[in-house]
Amino acid sequence: MTTMEHTLIELTPVVPILSVSESASSHLQAMMSEKQLDGYALRVYVSGGGCSGLEYGMTFDDETREGDSTFTAAGLRVVVDSISAGYLTGASIDYINELNNNGFKIDNPNAVSSCGCGKSFRTSGDAEADDEAGGGCGGGGGCAS
Repeated sequence: MTTMEHTLIELTPVVPILSVSESASSHLQAMMSEKQLDGYALRVYVSGGGCSGLEYGMTFDDETREGDSTFTAAGLRVVVDSISAGYLTGASIDYINELNNNGFKIDNPNAVSSCGCGKSFRTSGDAEADDEAGGGCGGGGGCAS
């Protein structure tokens, strides 16, 4: 008789980089359905620019690239590149539908300041760049709506 060895494998749960509210997910899924984007995901990214130094971006994408993180949030497939992930960890995306204010809102705990438009932000590591650029919406750049 032989003895069977059992190996214990610990699985670390995958924690999404960011969360998506049910409202945002429903709105995004409806947009994808309307545009017939079957098999697409929401790509969330951060790029340089905006009046505070960094800018949020979202697009529908049907490709993944090396280094991308892919996960499901509120039933929506989301893709984030490795550089953006460092800026977006812990963030949440919501869809606001108010009388004078409707659209997507990103709440980012990594942002130490953001522009009034909510599309541009800076982190604590970006303080020097912000000082050099004049900083914020009043720094001459203004927010593009």
